[in-house]
Amino acid sequence: MKVAVAGCCHGALDKMYETLELLQRRHNVRPDLLLCCGDFQAVRNEADLRCMAVPAKYRHMQTFYRYYSGEKKAPVLTVFIGGNHEASNHLQELPYGGWVAPNIYYLGYAGVVRFRGVRIGGISGIFKSHDYRKGHFECPPYNQQTIRSAYHVRNIEVFKLKQLKRPIDIFMSHDWPRSIYHYGNKKQLLKMKSFFRQEVESNTLGSPAASELLQHLKPTYWFSAHLHVKFAAFMQHEANSKEELPKATKFLALDKCLPHRDFLQIIDVEHDPNAGDSLEYDAEWIAVLKATNSLVNVTQSTWNMPEKNGLHAKWDYSVTEEAIKEVLEELNHDLKIPCNFTLTAACYDPSKPQKNMEPVHTINPQTTEFCAQFGLTDINDRIQQAKEEGSGRGECEEEEEEEMDSTGSAEEPSEYNTDNSGLSSFNPDEIMLDEEGGDEDLSTCSVDPSPDHPPEFSTSFSDIRIMPDSMAVSSDDAMDSNNEELEKSGGSKQVEEKSSTERSLKRISGDENINSGVKKIKRRNQAIYAAEDEDKTD
Repeated sequence: MKVAVAGCCHGALDKMYETLELLQRRHNVRPDLLLCCGDFQAVRNEADLRCMAVPAKYRHMQTFYRYYSGEKKAPVLTVFIGGNHEASNHLQELPYGGWVAPNIYYLGYAGVVRFRGVRIGGISGIFKSHDYRKGHFECPPYNQQTIRSAYHVRNIEVFKLKQLKRPIDIFMSHDWPRSIYHYGNKKQLLKMKSFFRQEVESNTLGSPAASELLQHLKPTYWFSAHLHVKFAAFMQHEANSKEELPKATKFLALDKCLPHRDFLQIIDVEHDPNAGDSLEYDAEWIAVLKATNSLVNVTQSTWNMPEKNGLHAKWDYSVTEEAIKEVLEELNHDLKIPCNFTLTAACYDPSKPQKNMEPVHTINPQTTEFCAQFGLTDINDRIQQAKEEGSGRGECEEEEEEEMDSTGSAEEPSEYNTDNSGLSSFNPDEIMLDEEGGDEDLSTCSVDPSPDHPPEFSTSFSDIRIMPDSMAVSSDDAMDSNNEELEKSGGSKQVEEKSSTERSLKRISGDENINSGVKKIKRRNQAIYAAEDEDKTD
């Protein structure tokens, strides 16, 4: 089957789907599935905008709300993970995954599903070591700390995924697995993004948690986004035993969704021709969720996952074939994910903007139903209970915030050595926050939603590459640096047709410089988002 893969969507759903429809009209290529690697921005209303870690001046409604309201429907089944620029309050409603709109499915904090027999996994968010060992304690209304920590990867999600034994076909993460750049055309990457050099040479670019998962899961494909550059790599894995067959992962990072950018990839994936067209639960993953349910933590307390070190009575939470069989029997061997999407918030109305709408902590019926069916802890219900009992908090008190900021990972050491999650240096492809942009975001920010009929991208161009199944990586010397190719083009086909009325893209003014030591850079990209302080380069 044909799978389309997109990088950072940034709410431009119309653009993505228009491009796919153009591909079908002009080249008779129709993807069966669309995957998005984060920064999806499922923004339903003005309150959701307040829960997105971006400067107020870059907050725009975009077009997701039209799919949420039912005005439009995604023309292809879409599965996505969360990034670091999301309506965190919305995605938090679905910690185990669920429908954010008809035909658009979120994988949750971490998740595995099946489509036509293809096993698809993913982990949402980005890595930050000082939050990695905490529970999912955040809930709206967020403060300046929790609006960011809400999208930071937690060790429990990595631990759950590491319990999987059966092969994974496709895996998605927002930030790159650390060290993956050593398996691709590193020379070309640094030519295109020279400011990555320090992190690449010190091997601190990317997520160590994602790297750990890559080595454990060894999926056939791994897709990422976040760094806004196209990059391919091929990683040959070592066999764990003589009996194990050699495995390899084809890695691809996608660019962001903008006109004239190569932001979509089409690949052919082997599938089960006898399987149905519905998205399905993965029985092993459900069994793992049940086995690890006792480990759920909704506090800020830091803790390590069980390991074989003499301190834990149990450290192996992988599941038996019998446990998987029990899940199948519970479901009567019907793994189809129910189409039980439910509106849980008012939808944006362009004719009646509500700039002062405040976010609320919502328990989604999809999550309630899922937890009841499989005997799992409803994380949001547990958070709500903790708040009511006074033992938890949705909003940090000032003294504790200061203590958390000042001690950071010094008092809370991680098993990883650094706190880099992607870009610890200046990235001229991102719009950075000025110093004054942070404090007003959550309270008195002026929300600037798009008009009722925002300018549409021209459909006279397409930003797609059709990827052959081989997806091999060329050597440094053989790479054509002029066309920004980071994978072999044999059999690939690129549609590069410019709009007859090409839009001029806004240049960032000089008062938005990060520091005096950085050159002013003329950007041909639309303004996207970046967070300040620790998340400047998320």
